Amino acid sequence: MDIYTIIFLALAVFIFLRLRNVLGQRTGDERPPYDRAARDVLRAPDNVVPMPGKVLDQAPIASSEEETPAQDRWKGIAETGSTLAKGLDQVVSNDPSFDARHFISGAKSAYEMIVLAFANGDRRALKDLLSSEVYEGFDAAIKEREQRGEKVETRFASIDKADIVGAEMRDRSAQITIRFVSQMISATRDKAGTVVDGNPEKLTDVTDIWTFARDISSRDPNWKLVGTESGQ
Repeated sequence: MDIYTIIFLALAVFIFLRLRNVLGQRTGDERPPYDRAARDVLRAPDNVVPMPGKVLDQAPIASSEEETPAQDRWKGIAETGSTLAKGLDQVVSNDPSFDARHFISGAKSAYEMIVLAFANGDRRALKDLLSSEVYEGFDAAIKEREQRGEKVETRFASIDKADIVGAEMRDRSAQITIRFVSQMISATRDKAGTVVDGNPEKLTDVTDIWTFARDISSRDPNWKLVGTESGQ
């Protein structure tokens, strides 16, 4: 080898050693590269259906009703100065992340999920969406149906309306009442498959008034059904 080759080899070895000292060596114990997407997936709530397994979830604080001018805050939901508007104001003052429009969207999903879960006797799904008191009532009705050997067939055609008709704070519990107007087909069959209630081929107009609640002092962001009644 000539003198220039020797010089270049010496420089290469020198640079390699310097880089090794500065950058260090991999030992297998290094932390993996920061993965923002993976982090966001891991932090995402389970089964959020915007009510929201858990379907009635909270909207991001960035879209809070508190940031909307008072005169426009409940536009299309409640009249300014009405009892309903004041109740919603009270909820927002205690829970700034509450978003009424997001809530209505989630409530419609929850309404359909609960009705179908009840028809199918899906207790596991109901437990995630109902308060313990309401669950006991639903469970008792399902048991009676099972003892008679009956099965319910329910299909939704549409949810035509979902309007907030009540809002209030009870201690640390925020409560929102919604009036649902829907069309569905529902029929109950006995052991022999004979229809004993309803009509499997006829659309029925159904109005329900349901109340959902959430303990705002809890870290759980989800709402649960705490009361039901039939509406006119």
